Amino acid sequence: MSAASRLSAFGRYVPNRLVRNADIEARLGLEAGWIERRTGIRVRRYADPSQALSDLAVAAGEDLFARYDGPRDVGLLLLATSTPDHLLPPSAPLVAHRLGLKGAGAVDLAAACAGFVYALTLADAFVRAQGRPALVIAANLLSRRLDPMDRASAVLFSDAAGAVLLTPTDDPGCGLLGVDLASDGAGYGLVHIEAGGSRRPFTQAQDPRETLMRIADGQALYQQAVTMMAASARRALDKAGLGAGEITRFAPHQANGRMTAMVAHQLGIVPNAILSSIEDYGNSSAATIPLTLALANEARPFAKGERLLVTAAGAGLTGGAAVIGF
Repeated sequence: MSAASRLSAFGRYVPNRLVRNADIEARLGLEAGWIERRTGIRVRRYADPSQALSDLAVAAGEDLFARYDGPRDVGLLLLATSTPDHLLPPSAPLVAHRLGLKGAGAVDLAAACAGFVYALTLADAFVRAQGRPALVIAANLLSRRLDPMDRASAVLFSDAAGAVLLTPTDDPGCGLLGVDLASDGAGYGLVHIEAGGSRRPFTQAQDPRETLMRIADGQALYQQAVTMMAASARRALDKAGLGAGEITRFAPHQANGRMTAMVAHQLGIVPNAILSSIEDYGNSSAATIPLTLALANEARPFAKGERLLVTAAGAGLTGGAAVIGF
């Protein structure tokens, strides 16, 4: 057992294909600049036709290990995704195999946009209990689940992967200092894919559009997600015994630029502490937070004594927040 876990390395991967706002605005009949004004997004990335979800996840893991100078003794891989290679089997064992993680446990977690926070929480508990490193990869290939004519979702979503390695440490000031996980099934239908599950199995006569993602009520989703993210973040801060003014960096789920600003305002997070990647990478669901962390660490590595706050909410509704020490 170990006293705590340490976020020791970060990795990321984004596909090469750039999809600019002008292309989507022309298709949907929107005026120039509409998407950036409403979402903060300028460009997003889509995977190549030859790529599957596991390819994005493996690339993020390889990027992490290329930057990490410690042993690769990973005991658990948690893959947070809503777009696995197949409905069965899970994709995590394949990702672990391709990364050379022999003997590691591996499982998928389907918690939509909050998947990274859930995976981080479980990984931290594993490291504390087992004294072995855990790898969290959050990845999504959402471009294959988009209805190109659905304005609510087509302007937002993208493909990306981010990875974080948690390692054992005896420093109690490191790792997860406060965590809160939340759900609200009353919002279950706000974001959904109609067909493909046990409620509505695939059939030969099915309209293919029923297998694509829909946002039923964008305004309700926005309001409920802001409420859940802010409330979870407050509870996580309370559990950590910290105030918003003691947070050095804030990495919310990158759902929408306005949402990020609203959550930060409600929490009292100063603007220069906010980390953002949505402008150039769009909304890749669970992958947005680890992607943002990897980019931030490349620009200015996390330093001892820093306090990081992450929070997310999405389909389900599922949500959560964590305060992380370095």
